[in-house]
Amino acid sequence: MQNNYADIPFGRDTISTGQGDMVITFIGHASLMFQFNGLVIHVDPVSQEADYSLFPKADIIIITHEHFDHFDHEALQKIMKEDTKVYLTRKCIEGSGDLGNAVVMKNGDTQETSGITIEAVPAYNIVHMRSPGKPFHPKGEGNGYILTLGNKRVYIAGDTENTPEMKALKDIDIAFLPMNTPYTMTPEMVADAVKAFKPAVLYPYHYGNTRTDKLLELLEKSNDTEVRIRDLQ
Repeated sequence: MQNNYADIPFGRDTISTGQGDMVITFIGHASLMFQFNGLVIHVDPVSQEADYSLFPKADIIIITHEHFDHFDHEALQKIMKEDTKVYLTRKCIEGSGDLGNAVVMKNGDTQETSGITIEAVPAYNIVHMRSPGKPFHPKGEGNGYILTLGNKRVYIAGDTENTPEMKALKDIDIAFLPMNTPYTMTPEMVADAVKAFKPAVLYPYHYGNTRTDKLLELLEKSNDTEVRIRDLQ
């Protein structure tokens, strides 16, 4: 780990797992970093959120889809090592150049690496459209991911709405759900999904100017899910 990483002013949470602590760094928007069992996992690293030359190099990189605020070749190059494994969508890989050990995952795929299981979950719009009949995120193009870290299942939803596939999830310990209208979910959509699949901990992320207090109000009577608000606009 670079010596100056500890001085970077990003929030962090530490969560116990059956194989030691998981440290989550909240970089901003959809950009996250997980440190677990000696591994560094970056999610949707984007230069507009941070100077990635200051961060630890990645053992694993997860990319949800090809939009500029999730997929940034410049940020990737700053954190990639020769043996970094990159898990991403077909749209990301098209025309992106050399990404080393890149593995394309489609909805429903499962991969295992370094003792971690990675499951690709559909991420798409049902209601919000770019124009009539053209969703901001078409079905089949983007992924959310479930990472199994020790005995914790972490769901990083990507850009999506409260889809049937999301609401059918089971045994999710930590969920990152996007709440940025009109591109992803309203607070009401997030609350609907949470009440369906009942993650133990919810982090709204990618929420822009959408009101987190409205989400807290909608879920204030929930006994199943702890809502944690972090700086992930």
